[in-house]
Amino acid sequence: MPQEGSDNYRRAYARQIVRLAEVRNGRLKQAFASVPRETFLPPPPWTVISRGMATQTSDIADIYDNVLVAIDLDRGINNGEPALHAAWIDAIDPQPGETVIHVGAGTGYYTAILALLVQPDGRVEAFEYEADLAAQAERNLGAYANVTVHAASAFGRALPKGDIVYVNAGVLAPDVEWLRALNPSGRLIFPWQPHKGWGPALLVTRRSRGFDVQSLMRVGFISCSGATEKISISRVPTEADLALVRSVWIRSDRQPDSSAVAVYDDVWFSSVEPEDRSGRDRG
Repeated sequence: MPQEGSDNYRRAYARQIVRLAEVRNGRLKQAFASVPRETFLPPPPWTVISRGMATQTSDIADIYDNVLVAIDLDRGINNGEPALHAAWIDAIDPQPGETVIHVGAGTGYYTAILALLVQPDGRVEAFEYEADLAAQAERNLGAYANVTVHAASAFGRALPKGDIVYVNAGVLAPDVEWLRALNPSGRLIFPWQPHKGWGPALLVTRRSRGFDVQSLMRVGFISCSGATEKISISRVPTEADLALVRSVWIRSDRQPDSSAVAVYDDVWFSSVEPEDRSGRDRG
C-alpha cells in the first residue's frame, strides 16, 4: 500500500471516528489521522471484530473503521473501539505540557495518540502488565520520545504525579494510588466494573475539597491484570446504586458516612458531590 493511500484511509477514518464520538476537537481528529493503526497490530491477515462477528482480512482499508482488531484472540485482547476511545480522550481533554499515566497500554496505539496531544512538553508514562505486550509497545512507540513504557502493573504502587490517569482495563474500584497521583484539576477515567464484565465509565476530577465523579457510558473491558482489590460485602453497590455516585474518597482522608454506596479497602463512593456550586463542602 503506497504511503499516500494509507494517509487517505487515516484521514477518512479520523473524520468517521470523531463524528461517531461526537467530538469537535480538531486536535483529536488530527491525532487519529496521524497515527498508523497497523503499526500497533500483528502482521496481516488481521482479525476484525464488528457486532460480535470476527472476520479475517489483509485489506488495510478494513482496519480503518470503527472496529475492534484482535491482538491476541485466546486472551481476549484487542486494539479497542476507536470511537469509544475518542469519546474518552475528548472527556479528559489532554493539553500540551500535561503528563498522562496510561494504565493498560497494550501495544501502544492509544498511547501514541495521547502522546501527540500532550506535545511539545508533555509526557506519557505507559504501564502494561503483560510482558509481551509491553515489549511490543516499547518497539511500536520508539519514535515517540515523550513516552516511557513500564513493563509493570500500575495497581498498588506509587505513581508519578500526573494530570491524567487513563485506564484501559476493568476494575472493581480505582486504585488509591491513581487518585493520589492526580495533580489539582487532574482527571482519571476508568471502567468501573463492580460486578465484573460491564459497568459505567467514570470520569473523576480532583477538586480542592475532593474528587467528583461523572458517569459517562456503560462499557465492558477485560479485567485489570495484577489487581488485588477487595470488597466490603456490606457495601457492594446494586445496579441502581451505580447511577447515584457523585464522588469518590480516599478512606485515610475521610471515612465512609451515610452517603456511601460502595466501600472498598482504600476508597469509597458517595452519592453526594464534594462541593456545591458555591464551593462549600456538601459532605
